[in-house]
Amino acid sequence: MTTSRYYVTTSIPYVNGAPHLGHALELVQADVLARHRRRRGQQVRFLTGTDDNALKNVTAARAARVPTRSFVDANAAGFVALHEPLALSVDDVIRTSTDPRHAPGVRRFWERCAARGDFYRRAYTGLYCAGCEQFYAAAELAGGRCPEHGVAPEEVSEENWFFRLSRYQDELLRVLESGAVRVEPAAKRAEVLAFVRAGLRDVSVSRPAERADGWGIPVPGDPGQVVYVWWDALANYVTSLGYGGAGDDAAYRDWWAGSADRVHVIGKGIVRFHAVYWLAQLLSAGLPLPTAILVHDYLTADGAKLAKSGGPTADPSALVRRYGTDALRWWFVREVPRTGDTDFTEQRLVARHDLELANGLGNLVQRTLTLVHRRDDGVVGPPGRGALTDAADALPAAVDRALDGFDLRAATAALVAVVDLANRTIEAERPWEPGRAGTDAVLATLVHACRVIAAELEPFLPGGATRLRAQLAEGERVGRPQPSFLRLRPP
Repeated sequence: MTTSRYYVTTSIPYVNGAPHLGHALELVQADVLARHRRRRGQQVRFLTGTDDNALKNVTAARAARVPTRSFVDANAAGFVALHEPLALSVDDVIRTSTDPRHAPGVRRFWERCAARGDFYRRAYTGLYCAGCEQFYAAAELAGGRCPEHGVAPEEVSEENWFFRLSRYQDELLRVLESGAVRVEPAAKRAEVLAFVRAGLRDVSVSRPAERADGWGIPVPGDPGQVVYVWWDALANYVTSLGYGGAGDDAAYRDWWAGSADRVHVIGKGIVRFHAVYWLAQLLSAGLPLPTAILVHDYLTADGAKLAKSGGPTADPSALVRRYGTDALRWWFVREVPRTGDTDFTEQRLVARHDLELANGLGNLVQRTLTLVHRRDDGVVGPPGRGALTDAADALPAAVDRALDGFDLRAATAALVAVVDLANRTIEAERPWEPGRAGTDAVLATLVHACRVIAAELEPFLPGGATRLRAQLAEGERVGRPQPSFLRLRPP
């Protein structure tokens, strides 16, 4: 059993609207990694939070005719409220506008980079996408529109502080090419390397306080400017650990400076910020780099791109109320591939749940336990050897390999393969028939396989795994069978 530390984070979303299914996907993916590593004996810290200081939050509050503070607080609460319906094992939550750990750490970060001579101030005119909170070069636009939001950026002229990103081009290439920082999947790593090799330009890292209505963290020594939201937000991964604060920094030393794994789970639209800008920030400040940046693609709903103003099918809490936590988590881990966007429909959620959970795993466990109680009054012996035992015993290693490559679908496919083999074993061995030789060994083997499956299921479906393990118990006696996954009503 290892005692090394595993620090996993999600991105922190803007709170200019309600959370949608894409936010829930990322939270569940990170939760699976956290739960899996805990099961393997690692010390784990799982961080999430909200990005409160974005200019787009101010703009949305103006449009709603609500004070920015009230608007941000209400929407941030909606994101944090996802943790219970999604059954997340979150260890820490940071809100960048209210958490007392954050602003001191951002100021300390700024001062470290300033001491390296990495800031300068100049006037600038550029094409600014409010949705991305980012300036774009004309060559980066698709038909004059932002590639992420499909809208034409606004031309903005202002005076900002700039960060010498170009200074770190060679060092960024070194850490990315060497794999010192893993970017998964490989296609995303290739995109990042192509961007860096094309040449890095210095980037604006502040905004006029007047344009932001004073919302945000003032630039140290220049209160007329606020720290650019991405510079501010990315720092949450270390400010949440006490970096730059006046108090004890033991959490920073343990979980960032001293952690074996520092893992960011993010969406494809913000890869550049994490795999280029954030790494350069850390290099400038002289801090350790993350070890892995795991990137997921997007979800659509009924063919439409998700947005925070999306309809009912994009509301994860509503889906949980209708179908349950297990069904939604199972759709995320079984339907979403390692690469490529995925379309969500409620029909697919129901079909996947009923096929693999209600009819597959749930039916397997219920049949097995019913037969054990009917034949041996709930008592089982040691499992026999054979294909099913070998497959069950190999399952933990298969899950490890898949999750190490951030392939949740492959991990759960390995689990489903053992379920299918166990169901085929029941049909082939027919243990319900009286007088069949070797029935006790067959049932013991089935119970062993079900116990391994239930244990490996826990990171993906903590609720369902708990129900299964309560029935399967341990040792020579099993519990009474109970329905674990009821079939769902189709939409």
